[in-house]
Amino acid sequence: MATVIQAVYIRGFEERPSPKPHAVYRIEIQASVRSWQMWRRYSEFVDMHTELVKSTGLSPPVQLPPKRPFLFRTHANSSLLEERRAGLELYLRAIISAKDDIWRESYAFRDFLGVPAGKLQADGGSSRPSEFTSSSWLDEHTDLQARVRDVRADINKRDALSDRGDVSGSHQSNVQAKKKLAAALTRVSVLEEGLQNLGYAGMSEGELQRRRDMVARLRDDCEKLAKMATVARLTSRGLGSTSERNPASESDRAALFDSPQPKAANGFQRPITRVFGGAAKPKETEQTRPLDNHGLLQLQQTQVDHQDAQLAQLSTILQRQKHLGLAIGQEISEQNELLDDLTGEVDRVGGKLSNAKKQMNRLG
Repeated sequence: MATVIQAVYIRGFEERPSPKPHAVYRIEIQASVRSWQMWRRYSEFVDMHTELVKSTGLSPPVQLPPKRPFLFRTHANSSLLEERRAGLELYLRAIISAKDDIWRESYAFRDFLGVPAGKLQADGGSSRPSEFTSSSWLDEHTDLQARVRDVRADINKRDALSDRGDVSGSHQSNVQAKKKLAAALTRVSVLEEGLQNLGYAGMSEGELQRRRDMVARLRDDCEKLAKMATVARLTSRGLGSTSERNPASESDRAALFDSPQPKAANGFQRPITRVFGGAAKPKETEQTRPLDNHGLLQLQQTQVDHQDAQLAQLSTILQRQKHLGLAIGQEISEQNELLDDLTGEVDRVGGKLSNAKKQMNRLG
């Protein structure tokens, strides 16, 4: 449900020296369950007014206070600033209270006041909102880019520790990288949902496409990092970890991969696989060939951690679907109650019509 603005006030103003002396106005916005404030210059009011007229084809019910001639330096005159503050407040409140909502529901007006474009996530696990303004969406994207760089730094640290033979430190860095990456992927999904809400709120198609490309590049970076974090780096040099410097001998590998199946006490050979289908022999791969037992265990643990991260993401998605299903079920129940009430009313009116018809027949 979109945020409904109940009241708008301009409580004051202040002068700021940079980039050049100017005045900004403190706007307080009150909604049904929250309130916030924004700082805006007079020139931003003018830009918003121009966009409103352009997008709606109509002028708002009250005009903006006029711009003073150059000789009157408004930002240095408190009385003129107070006069303009009152005029700007009247302008905003006229839009809020107008019978026609064409202005207050426009994207330009809601973005000017910083009204969120979506609603909070209800996935039970993350409280990060999917509601964004145009500027807060860009801030979230910038923060995610920094998080992706942190993940890449952790992976580089993992490789450096692996080259020095620090298996424990390398593993810890890899785990940290995957945890950060899982959180980043969740936030990318929230970012996509927020962009969709901004599109519903009226963002232009060109800007939407540009931001979709930004999200696609971000997700592509995350997927590449996920592949890098899945398996620890293997080198052909003699400077790697212990498992890389001391690979298992050919005899040990032959015993591991070609060992006969154990026999039961009665002499019959027991299958080690399912009843249906033939026994699948373990196969050597490029990843496992240079590893000893410890390296194989580390590789297995890395893959298990990656699967855990994927399961966590799947769990988040399923929880979100659960809440959506519950909300839909509640809505259906309410609609059924309304239909039952309507049926009762129809029956009652039908009874009255039947009685009226009988009375008319008696009179006729």
